[in-house]
Amino acid sequence: MSREEGDEVRRPRGWALTELAREDLELYGVLELQERIDALDAEISRVRAQLERKKAGRAAADALFAKPR
Repeated sequence: MSREEGDEVRRPRGWALTELAREDLELYGVLELQERIDALDAEISRVRAQLERKKAGRAAADALFAKPR
């Protein structure tokens, strides 16, 4: 059974991060390792920003649907 063109394999959430953590870092040079750190720092910032948006949305929803005292 072959996949048709355009079909994508569904991977579980977090798959890319798991694969990244398994990569052999011995193959990288100093500059490449620094570039990797810079890219990971940027990703951490992106994730933190998304987390703050989610928290704000959750707080807004909680305030909207909170039972009156």
